[in-house]
Amino acid sequence: MLSRLARPAAVLCRGLATSAQNNAKVAVLGASGGIGQPLSLLLKNSPLVSRLTLYDIAHTPGVAADLSHIETRANVKGFLGPEQLPECLKGCDVVVIPAGVPRKPGMTRDDLFNTNASIVATLTTACAKHCPEAMICIISNPVNSTIPITSEVFKKHGVYNPNRIFGVTTLDIVRANTFVAELKGLDPARVSVPVIGGHAGKTIIPLISQCTPKVDFPQDQLEKLTGRIQEAGTEVVKAKAGAGSATLSMAYAGARFVFSLVDAMNGKEGVIECSFVRSEETESPYFSTPLLLGKNGIEKNLGIGKITPFEEKMVAEAMAELKASIKKGEDFAKNFK
Repeated sequence: MLSRLARPAAVLCRGLATSAQNNAKVAVLGASGGIGQPLSLLLKNSPLVSRLTLYDIAHTPGVAADLSHIETRANVKGFLGPEQLPECLKGCDVVVIPAGVPRKPGMTRDDLFNTNASIVATLTTACAKHCPEAMICIISNPVNSTIPITSEVFKKHGVYNPNRIFGVTTLDIVRANTFVAELKGLDPARVSVPVIGGHAGKTIIPLISQCTPKVDFPQDQLEKLTGRIQEAGTEVVKAKAGAGSATLSMAYAGARFVFSLVDAMNGKEGVIECSFVRSEETESPYFSTPLLLGKNGIEKNLGIGKITPFEEKMVAEAMAELKASIKKGEDFAKNFK
């Protein structure tokens, strides 16, 4: 169901040909962090990007200087501290926000809420003021709450467009593709599993029944695989033993989403990615499903499609947690000064 256009070979390994359209101006907010640095490297490496502005509260001049020596066309500039944030955002087409604190062992994504909610609200307020037409791609966790925060901030400033605000859940798809390929002995670059719902624990719902190519698993193996996809972030947190969370794979996934989005903005047809967005597909006001992307962001929500009883049960069981996380984000944003 996911577009072949969104596969790694097509997305991250671009040829060097450029065109007048390959002039995306992209900002990374939180560019000095564990996700921000490798994400910025991947964006600098793409001929789709002509200007890369990097923002953080520390180290961005050094990160920008380092990246600026790479022999690719994107012009890189670093911005440091709140007073330089408006200049970083000016004229941006796409803003990617990985800013925030990472998870440590024993923490859930929801444990990050208090710190990361304030960071996201502050940064998206600046976006609403200085680049209200930009595509906003939120990586900062908990995405199930930070996307509602972003929406409420943009509403508060009278510039809300739900077709331009995306929760980046691409890492769930990347993991599902990898794990299915490992179990079936397939090339992961040719496996495509839609992952719907949200971006935490049981709200992550891989639709193995819609996998391309078609695969089948016994029920016990399917349940184990689903659980691994849902808890893969915790797998990395534990493996890093307190030294961080999923940074490199998240940077890859974030870059993949941005490149798909820029492709669509450039007029490429048939670009499909899953993302956590404002939605009417379920009783949850925000929900991740495959989206057809276009020049103005979301062109069409492709919905859930046909799913199995096992997958239907997962959707039903995710609703209470999703709604609670969304309300938490909305309530925070309404009280944020």
